[in-house]
Amino acid sequence: MNWEIWQDLLQSPTSLWLMLASAFTVMACGVPGTFLVVRRMSLAGDAISHSVLPGIVIGFLISGTLDSPWILGGAALSGWLTVMVIGWLHRSGSVREDAATGIVFTAMFAIGVVLLRLYAGKVDLDPDCVLFGNLETAIHGARVGVFGLDVPQIVLVTGGAAVLGWAMVGLIYHRLLVGSFDPSLAALTGQAPRRTESILLGVTALVVVAAFQTVGAVMSVALLVLPAASGLLMCRRVPAILGAVAGHAVISSIGGMVIATWAGCNLGASVVICGAVLLVLVWAVSLRKRNR
Repeated sequence: MNWEIWQDLLQSPTSLWLMLASAFTVMACGVPGTFLVVRRMSLAGDAISHSVLPGIVIGFLISGTLDSPWILGGAALSGWLTVMVIGWLHRSGSVREDAATGIVFTAMFAIGVVLLRLYAGKVDLDPDCVLFGNLETAIHGARVGVFGLDVPQIVLVTGGAAVLGWAMVGLIYHRLLVGSFDPSLAALTGQAPRRTESILLGVTALVVVAAFQTVGAVMSVALLVLPAASGLLMCRRVPAILGAVAGHAVISSIGGMVIATWAGCNLGASVVICGAVLLVLVWAVSLRKRNR
């Protein structure tokens, strides 16, 4: 990639909006993903990212637009229903939690795929965009005037999702922290660890909905895990890990844009690839320090 391409990339307003939306998406997923990884609930994040698909499709079929609150409501309901069914199967004592998670989220995802194939042709809903995302198309959608700037709506949606993640941390940080490292203490001190977990999973479902236009329902699970896993390799305190998640979001969005421009491929996939490369680099550095 020569300097002219770099210059065009940095000077193009569309490229800057794309990188901003990508960074917001990674950050929105990475913040709740941090607590999922710390709690060893990464598979729950995977379940939610796949199980919201039926809700997204049904919400779109009702409203006919990707900007409708029906989509948020449908996705949140799908995620909540998945968590409830998994918990019921586990509490019944007949199915282990990991087995119940695998069964329920794959069944929900299969229902979503069938609904997509049955009804996507009747409305303007591209199955590939829902499954794998298409930020390049979404960035040219509806725009909103903000302080004199013509801002793509997808930037506001992903930015709002990032704000939601940080707001959750700001409001219930102590409960999240204690419940993540010592659930027994959280229960004894009346901090309602089950309610805190429900809030965490609910926020995860909402940020996954915001991310499905950028990286899709399939690859959003990578953004729930990659930033947090990288941060855990570098840091030992949760505030530092959250700071590393923010840095990961910026670097992977810029690197993903470079890869997508050079290779002419899907931007969401490029962001995930760049995040995976960052994880490998961080792991190599941490392993080298450990050996010393």
